[in-house]
Amino acid sequence: MEEARGGELKNVLMAKFKEGTSESQIELLIESFANLVNLVEPMKSFHWGKELSIEKAEEGYTHVFETTFESMEGMAEYAVHPAHHDFAKLFLPNLEKMCFIAAPDQQVMTLKNPTEIQAMLMKFLSK
Repeated sequence: MEEARGGELKNVLMAKFKEGTSESQIELLIESFANLVNLVEPMKSFHWGKELSIEKAEEGYTHVFETTFESMEGMAEYAVHPAHHDFAKLFLPNLEKMCFIAAPDQQVMTLKNPTEIQAMLMKFLSK
């Protein structure tokens, strides 16, 4: 997570979708992710692209997502927002693995199998 101008926070998520997830499904998931900017006020921007990093290519990540929040408090509001929970229920089950920087302690978290991702989702949604 990177602190941007004016107290904004940037969060980066790298992901690999499960084999069998179609390009059209991935496109719909990305559109849903992008739409969170319209539903969760503290989320200020969303950008994504294909993972092209030489260092991460060997790890198999295929997509990178960057979100910007107005503040740490805004990121916390996003984390508990019903629209984010609804999106997570659709997005996370389609991932083979993901890597992101977890707030607020800024530790890198890597989840590499569906069981870990599902357990994280259930823990997240129980908050």
